[in-house]
Amino acid sequence: MPIADKMVGIVESASMIRKMFEEGIRMREAFGADNVFDFSLGNPDVPPPPVVKETVLGLINDAATSHGYMPNAGYPWVRQAVADYLNTQCGVEMTADLVVMSVGAAGALNDTLRALVNPGEEILVPAPYFVGYNQYAFISGAGLKTVATKPDFHLDLGAIDEAVNKNTRVMLINSPNNPTGIVYTKQELDELGLLLEKKSKAFGRRIYLISDEPYRKIAYDVEVPWMFGVYDHTIVLTSYSKELSLAGERVGYLAVHPAAEDAELIAAAAGVANTMMFVNAPALFQQVVGKLQGVSVDIAIYRKRRDMICDGLAAAGYDFNLPDGAFYLFPKSPIENDVEFAGLLKRENILVVPGSGFGGPGHIRLSYAVPEQAIVNSMAGFKRAMEKAQKLK
Repeated sequence: MPIADKMVGIVESASMIRKMFEEGIRMREAFGADNVFDFSLGNPDVPPPPVVKETVLGLINDAATSHGYMPNAGYPWVRQAVADYLNTQCGVEMTADLVVMSVGAAGALNDTLRALVNPGEEILVPAPYFVGYNQYAFISGAGLKTVATKPDFHLDLGAIDEAVNKNTRVMLINSPNNPTGIVYTKQELDELGLLLEKKSKAFGRRIYLISDEPYRKIAYDVEVPWMFGVYDHTIVLTSYSKELSLAGERVGYLAVHPAAEDAELIAAAAGVANTMMFVNAPALFQQVVGKLQGVSVDIAIYRKRRDMICDGLAAAGYDFNLPDGAFYLFPKSPIENDVEFAGLLKRENILVVPGSGFGGPGHIRLSYAVPEQAIVNSMAGFKRAMEKAQKLK
């Protein structure tokens, strides 16, 4: 076989969302853009806040703006701006040298895993989970081990307790969650922190918590707890892709808790890993986000869409948990085979991703980062697909 054995499965799982996206392009050409309803890709379409463009233009027209190399971990003043922001939010004593600017949250996670994980060690992640975690685990040489969540997708601490073992190096969580939209509560996260501390002592080696938070600012009437208040040995990573609608600009960061074991060494190692994979995060947009800490898109737009799609699908008989955050819905498939049901929806020109691609078989994932009219116009097709599925039972 011409490619690595492990890559075969990774290519198959990773291509599921991309294939749906490409199928959407083909279908729009065949049926017309207004007649195809593509809920497959989490591509933020809410406009960036006006201050983003103003900041970009200001930097472009400023002769002092740098477009060259900088320290590989990022511009010191940008990292200090991130540290200052985290200090105001978390009450920690973050310093710039514990922040690494990265090529989005994906770059931050790759850097962090390269810094922490030895080949053969395990990354434990609650399922359902973001499909990209398979790829990042592969790059780091680690095994990705999943642990079941409760029926409402909140953490099952008993299952985690049983799953953690002497090979567990990292607990990886994502809240608000892709694909479920769940936001973990402060209570369950505090319990998770205590469990990881207990297990670290039992096995005589530190288990680190990585909190993947690109959807932090997209939450609806719930608190998104800061992980630095839960467990000292935490690395928070995020991007500006969703909160500023800058997905294609590829900029984010990782931040190591000041009290984490070997905090300075972890940050230094992540910075070196950054040079191996990317050299540095994009220069211009580091400087943009450095001036925009705490800014976010208008979350009310996503809230309205969430309510529209949830009301419509509930009326059509779909079963789901109301998302607390992000811009995803993860309904149950009305038939056991979620891939088959996604096929029924496709016949209605509706594109969704089968939940099995996220470690959540028996569900489908919808992204409501789509125009409101697409939600309205798709509802008849969702209802017809449900009726067809019920006849198959």
